[in-house]
Amino acid sequence: MSPEYFATEGQVSVDDFKTFCNQRVNAADYPLSAAVQSEVIIYDRSTLEDAAATDKRSVLSELHKALSYGPGVFVVKNLFSDVSVIDRASAAFEKIMREEAASKVQADHFSKAGNNGRIWNALQKLGETSPEVFAEYYANPMLNLICTAWLGPAWRMTSQVNQVRPGGEAQQPHRDYHLGFQQSAFAAEFPIPVQILTQYLTLQGAVAHSDMPLASGPTQLLPWSHQYELGYIAYRQPEFAQYFAENFVQLPLKKGDGLFFNPALFHAAGNNTTESHVRTANLLQISSAFGVPMEEVNHEHLLKLVYPILLESRKPADKTKALIEVAARGYSFPTNLDTDPPVGGMVPKTQQQLVTEALNEQWSVERFHSELDAQTLKRKA
Repeated sequence: MSPEYFATEGQVSVDDFKTFCNQRVNAADYPLSAAVQSEVIIYDRSTLEDAAATDKRSVLSELHKALSYGPGVFVVKNLFSDVSVIDRASAAFEKIMREEAASKVQADHFSKAGNNGRIWNALQKLGETSPEVFAEYYANPMLNLICTAWLGPAWRMTSQVNQVRPGGEAQQPHRDYHLGFQQSAFAAEFPIPVQILTQYLTLQGAVAHSDMPLASGPTQLLPWSHQYELGYIAYRQPEFAQYFAENFVQLPLKKGDGLFFNPALFHAAGNNTTESHVRTANLLQISSAFGVPMEEVNHEHLLKLVYPILLESRKPADKTKALIEVAARGYSFPTNLDTDPPVGGMVPKTQQQLVTEALNEQWSVERFHSELDAQTLKRKA
């Protein structure tokens, strides 16, 4: 009998999940580490720098192992040894946040709107607000080394600033981009090997822009949980959320520390139970070079040519669907989440969904052109 390469939500098993999460770190496997705390590997920036100066490949290998075959998470103490750089970036972020608070609701994927301050595309906005600070902040060879350890060369970075205020509630436990943003039923449409592959396409990081004592709610983490193959279709289920609630760990961080984890790791921002401490992090999302096609296709121009044919031909549904999936973009990202926010879920409407909606409602060619142009404009940064 051939193995199953597609799984359903009914096939997930919290008992299988526990087997992975019950693993323990052997510190001897990570000779560059300073400590292991609650299954999280702790590194010191200076130790990694010294080792990389003589044997960079070994450093890259150890960090990759920690994120893949290890617990899936590590901390680099003093990632930014000069915290004045952090303070200058924080001042720029505060300016951006004040300006944006007057014009839009700052929403979060996995928590209630209003709990958190959020800056989407903070990387570009920092460069636009203070290019000098941007240049000083991102001229960090250790950050470069960590990204390369997981993704190899030619990666691409984005960032989002997240601020959790006193009284801010914890997020729901989740996995992250890509499939962590999708509904479980959609994730289940991907073959299991592809679900596993997605974790190798992104690195999640967080730079502490404030001290993060436990009471302020630093990220809740479930080490080893990334190794459960069906996690993308499991994390919303109550028994998995309950296991997370009973077993997650948290580590206090100092301003300038960096936390990095496999995007498939179950995690959540914690409760800020302090009365006055604002917890701020620059969330880094670094993407593999391989998440792009070889050629750039002007789908917008192509659709304007094809839509009249679709509208008039009344092809069978299966043929229409097949044509739309070639001619139109089927993924919500990349986009501008300020102007193209999720509606009715965690991801914006795709181009394919727009075309399908247009055909179902028999939009005129003129209306389709207008709606397509508007959607395209919203996606631009």
